[in-house]
Amino acid sequence: MPRYCLTLDLKNNETAIAEYKRYHTKIWPEVKQSLVDAGVVAMEIYLLGTRMFMIMDVDDTFSLSAKAASDAVNVKVQEWEATMQQFQQRLPEARHDQWWMVMDKIFSLEEQ
Repeated sequence: MPRYCLTLDLKNNETAIAEYKRYHTKIWPEVKQSLVDAGVVAMEIYLLGTRMFMIMDVDDTFSLSAKAASDAVNVKVQEWEATMQQFQQRLPEARHDQWWMVMDKIFSLEEQ
């Protein structure tokens, strides 16, 4: 099963971080459905300080570009993204339009 790992920072503000966590205790149903419809089988987000790490396990139909195109025309997903971006901070390496950044896998115990 394909896996994507992404990273992004939150703003260094305890209140904003708490609010971001609160939103993620139960995401909007439309957002959840958009993930399932795109082929996301499992997703987890971890946080250390302000740095977030997302793990997405996806089925063979999943495409990052197709998900982005679908999200661009989904009003509720766009509303969710705008809300979340209030709390987020792009990484220094990010383009002006880039939020979550795909990470490169550099090690696998299983492949050793």
